[in-house]
Amino acid sequence: MPETSLKRRVLLMCGASIATLLATRASAGSYTGALPWRADSDTLPDIAGQAGWNFFTAAESVAIGALVDRLIPPDDLSIGAKQANVPVYIDRQLAGAFGNDTGLYMRPPFADGLPGQGPQSPLTPAMRYRKSLAALDAHCQSAYLGKIFADIPPAEQDRLLTMLEAGTLQLGGLSGKAFFLLLWQNTKEGFLADPIYGGNLGMAGWKMLGFPGARYDYRDWIDKHNEPYPLPPVGIMDHPDWSPPT
Repeated sequence: MPETSLKRRVLLMCGASIATLLATRASAGSYTGALPWRADSDTLPDIAGQAGWNFFTAAESVAIGALVDRLIPPDDLSIGAKQANVPVYIDRQLAGAFGNDTGLYMRPPFADGLPGQGPQSPLTPAMRYRKSLAALDAHCQSAYLGKIFADIPPAEQDRLLTMLEAGTLQLGGLSGKAFFLLLWQNTKEGFLADPIYGGNLGMAGWKMLGFPGARYDYRDWIDKHNEPYPLPPVGIMDHPDWSPPT
């Protein structure tokens, strides 16, 4: 296995344990009657960035597709994050309670907290995405002769992502690092969460890791190290008895 592919698998496995959560700051809840979205593929938005989004504008959907596909690009192991519908996952999260920081204390004073204290900002995730995506495209249009982030070369996209991660690129007065950390967290979630949430199309993330999904019992295989799991993964919607009432 190529070294780059191995690194990708290890990196995603490190984040796999948190991907079962609905989002970075998930809250417990139950759905009675129906999901807040349709889980079938007929209702998915156009990943090319035209219509059907719950939160993203057309321009934002183009930017988010380009961003996640550089964080998890397609390779010999699996499809990339864009093709796996990670933008759909993020779009649904930002349109709901996660995007609005529902249930969290959002009053001042605001100050940079310690790593274990979580976000300390007046910006909700939805606000941070909206402002940061616009600022990123504005920066690219200024630095690359009018081109938006999605249109600049991959090497330059990676360079800007590296700067965001390091905190050396600010986005219209906002922290580039804070946006990168939120984006990376949500990208991992969308690539590894159950497909019912919109991402992980075809269970691509699970197939790459060999994760069995929502199977009732796979104890016979827990101790069989370095042996591939022989059965395909199963998602929540694969269990008719778990489906919401219609």
